[in-house]
Amino acid sequence: MYAVVTGSTKGIGLAVLRQLASEGWNVAASSRNHEDLQRVKLDIESLPGNPKCFIHTVDFSHKEETIRYGQHLLEELPQIDLLINNAGVFYPGSVHQEDDGVLEDTMALNLFSPYHLTRTLLPSMMGRRKGHIINVCSIASFMAYPNGGAYTISKFALLGLSKALREEMKPYGIRVTSVMPGATWSASWGDAPYPDDRLMPPEDVAEIIVSTTRLSAASAVEEIIIRPQLGDL
Repeated sequence: MYAVVTGSTKGIGLAVLRQLASEGWNVAASSRNHEDLQRVKLDIESLPGNPKCFIHTVDFSHKEETIRYGQHLLEELPQIDLLINNAGVFYPGSVHQEDDGVLEDTMALNLFSPYHLTRTLLPSMMGRRKGHIINVCSIASFMAYPNGGAYTISKFALLGLSKALREEMKPYGIRVTSVMPGATWSASWGDAPYPDDRLMPPEDVAEIIVSTTRLSAASAVEEIIIRPQLGDL
């Protein structure tokens, strides 16, 4: 089994990569930082079962680079069973005050990159009538909050992409899942002044994501909401 996880050297992406590899998946990891990817490859391939980890340096904010990456995966991997669109960016700010260009930059990574990568890989899945696409959305995909301007817009749109794909892919046996986590410890939160248990560990989100891949072909998890026990920040 082969899984592609974007943004997979930190936070949720890395936790998902390790969980999949521990369950026998071969994985393709991607990031803009090649040194981080090399460390991830060593980590993953040292796990029991000797899973393979294919690494690629990719800037998903560029359409052409995203599409080339997808085409390269189709050539390199025997098949692609699972695509997890996790790469994303968050710039704090309000719609009426954020800098010019923030919306375009945010949409490029949070919406356009999963759109183009999914479109590149889908024909292979459709031909096999098998596959699973998981989009890592956010609670900001269904509720707005202060200081979340462009990010909220992009995540609402990503959930819309998931819903459209879910309807389109039903006849092809391809599952589409939207995962909407609340505050999770990741690079975005840095050294935020909260106790460890105030935000979710990325391993918890990864466990929920990977659990959806264990179902039979007769079932599909459409949407998941997971929040810190004490609620949103």
